[in-house]
Amino acid sequence: MRQQPTTYYFIGIGGVGMSALARLCMYEGHKVFGYDRVCSQVTLELEQEGIQIIYQDTVEAMFPEVFHKQTQIIYTAAIPKVHPQLCFFKDSEFTVKKRAFFMAELCNGKRTLAVAGTHGKTTTSAFLTHIFSETKQAFTSIMGGFFQNSTSNFIRTGTDFMLVEADEYDRSFLHLHPTFGAVTSIDSDHLDVYETREAFEEAFATFSSQVKQQLIVAYGLPFEGLTYGTEVDADYQISNVKCLEAGYQFDLSTPTEKFTQVKLNQIGEHNLSNMLCAIALADQSGLPIGAALKSMDSFPGVYRRMNLFKWNDKLLIDDYAHHPTEIRSVLQTLKTFYPNQRKCIIFQPHLFSRTQDFYNEFLAVLSEFDEVVLLDIYPARELPIAGITSAKMIDDLNHPCKKLIPKSLISEVIIESKASVFALLGAGDIGEEIQVLKSKSTVQ
Repeated sequence: MRQQPTTYYFIGIGGVGMSALARLCMYEGHKVFGYDRVCSQVTLELEQEGIQIIYQDTVEAMFPEVFHKQTQIIYTAAIPKVHPQLCFFKDSEFTVKKRAFFMAELCNGKRTLAVAGTHGKTTTSAFLTHIFSETKQAFTSIMGGFFQNSTSNFIRTGTDFMLVEADEYDRSFLHLHPTFGAVTSIDSDHLDVYETREAFEEAFATFSSQVKQQLIVAYGLPFEGLTYGTEVDADYQISNVKCLEAGYQFDLSTPTEKFTQVKLNQIGEHNLSNMLCAIALADQSGLPIGAALKSMDSFPGVYRRMNLFKWNDKLLIDDYAHHPTEIRSVLQTLKTFYPNQRKCIIFQPHLFSRTQDFYNEFLAVLSEFDEVVLLDIYPARELPIAGITSAKMIDDLNHPCKKLIPKSLISEVIIESKASVFALLGAGDIGEEIQVLKSKSTVQ
């Protein structure tokens, strides 16, 4: 990044990844402006920190300072190609960069740890950030989510290391050439971009080949690297797992050390796996693993990742799960920790294309809950696809207790349900509804 102050304009600044990069630029002393389609909690906080933001997509609405040719334009892949401001800057020959390319530039020449995978990127990156923080490293972290009770996913204590997520959407992660990298999983996704499962897996193979020093891979994945897993013969392995009231106790082995009676304060076997991946990355980059493991009992958790809270006499689990494999991970966790309680899923499908691509897989995992409640599909960047609706999913679901509801009835459904455990899942705006829910009470 330049020493002299630069002006940056972020198109889609309210996105999780974009907001972190905007904060980084502000931290470096640059002038930062932005556009987003809607005003959100993220954009309000950015404005409070001194970033000027507009919510109109016209060229006329933009700030005068942005029109200088030296301004660098950063945009997210979710922005349509026909966006008026983006078209203006491209036609006017401004310096225009996709978020992924800009982030890769920031990582160039730095010791970078990058986490890739269909599932687990954000939580693994959060574990990694927590480890680097607790062991007093000088690092910069750009996470794809937020710690619980935190409003920023940009964390900086120094510049010795860069900790980033390697996002597969739009092949973004292929811009990265990290020092250390990890692949947590390669379940097909984003087939609107990749079209075939083979192309999806080939992109991960390419990313893996770009890791300069050491690749860490989940046991069983077809890439050459140090492996990790639970109760398997991996280079980094967890064994003797015992469930605690709100977490686990276990033993952990690295290629050179063994640790016993380690505690993690999160539930979900996938969280054990995410933690282990982060430990392996930290170990390979030279951090003291003994100290890192001691901090696992104080991990703050990640917003909308297996967040548990009581709502009157009900237990609610709030999670970002939006892929059939992620939903199944949540279900398995609930079966382990609450085996005798009736379980209801309240799910907001995310993207018409994903719903279409994994239609049967969604129906299969939904059918395993005692009660199924669906919201309409959250479109995000997409237009509707004929015949792909939540109403059709309800019709095709072979289940005796199912319904489709508007978001406004979530609390009513929970009150009237016979279930005692509820999984509120999805990557759309259901998260905002859950925050409203937490502020409500059935106690008059």
